[in-house]
Amino acid sequence: MTTASPWAHVARAGAALAAGMGVGRFVYTPILPLMQARAGLSAAAGAHLATANYAGYLLGALAGTLAPALVRSRAVLRGSLLLLTASLAAMPLTRSTVLWALLRLLAGAASALVFVVAAAALLHHLREHPAHLPGWSFGGVGAGIALSGLLVPALRPVADWRAAWWAAAALAGMLTAASWNLQPEDAPPAGPVPGRPATARTHRWFGALFVSYFLEGVGYIVAGTFLVAAIDQASPGWVGSGAWVLVGLAAVPSAALWARLGRRWSRPGLLLTALVVQAAGIALPAVTGSTAAALGSAVLFGATFLGVSTLALATGAHLRFPRSVALLTAGYSVGQILGPLAVAPLLRHGYHQALLLAAAVIVAAAVAAAVLRIGFPHHLDPEHTQPPRRPQPAGATGPRGTRGQDAA
Repeated sequence: MTTASPWAHVARAGAALAAGMGVGRFVYTPILPLMQARAGLSAAAGAHLATANYAGYLLGALAGTLAPALVRSRAVLRGSLLLLTASLAAMPLTRSTVLWALLRLLAGAASALVFVVAAAALLHHLREHPAHLPGWSFGGVGAGIALSGLLVPALRPVADWRAAWWAAAALAGMLTAASWNLQPEDAPPAGPVPGRPATARTHRWFGALFVSYFLEGVGYIVAGTFLVAAIDQASPGWVGSGAWVLVGLAAVPSAALWARLGRRWSRPGLLLTALVVQAAGIALPAVTGSTAAALGSAVLFGATFLGVSTLALATGAHLRFPRSVALLTAGYSVGQILGPLAVAPLLRHGYHQALLLAAAVIVAAAVAAAVLRIGFPHHLDPEHTQPPRRPQPAGATGPRGTRGQDAA
């Protein structure tokens, strides 16, 4: 357990995730139309920049998988945050698509390292605290998305695309300062942990979890890339930008709320539920072009995509699979690269078919989550999510911070 206040740890990790993911990765979405209108960026080149960022994210996740020491390094966290901020600030200094792609590649790698360090630190240091605390940190991603979504409309009347990137860099710099003293995960003990088996046979469940999270990466990134554009096609101009801000605002409390639900229901069941709800939200704009459907889609998407990540990573930690955070993040990253490629042939007819395919992929992820539920070993860690509570005699409840629940 961390020696710092748990809420101080939550705040620092939330600031790191807001910088690395909410701003570092997602600010490109609202800035892209400005670059297309005023910097001569073509639609194809814009897609290539997005792909470069996803590829960089995969490289960073693989680095965390192959070199576990990186995930436990404060220097890596700080260096990644500084590199990310610098890459944002350098975007306005050139008009070369090649250099832009390189900068987005570096930003993606830095974002992934920030994410795996912060997520592993949360799951490690807050293990004995209520499960909703790490969820509030993951909500930092939503806060960063909302801030990045508000940034461009605020600057549009008085500045150009260059000022938007510099403002994003300034915001990332402030969040970097707020997260500077985040304590990474501790090094693992030299031998087996007392009271726990040295090896847990959890490969079958982790395999189902990995498939589910990989498929989530495929479907989620299609929605994250094209949802606003699809809404813009059928709704007034303000609805698209408003929907993106709404995605971020809905995401802020979502991870904590899903974690709170984990006190009563098992994580695999909640993961299945979140994926089904997300699939419905992604399909909405493809079924109807109404403003209500667009805003409802934004809320459902924002309320689930971080919850899915929180539940999946916490389930991997529960299974005590080695380097679970980095492995799951790498699979998710591969999915993010494949998603836009899979729907590219459908885009010449608009975005509706792409969104429907993404929703179908998320349904497949839900099927894998259903497989994960079969015989899931809830008993591995009684301090984490268990099946629904059963009535207990007076005084049987565990100490604060534990779950006085029966094992499956």
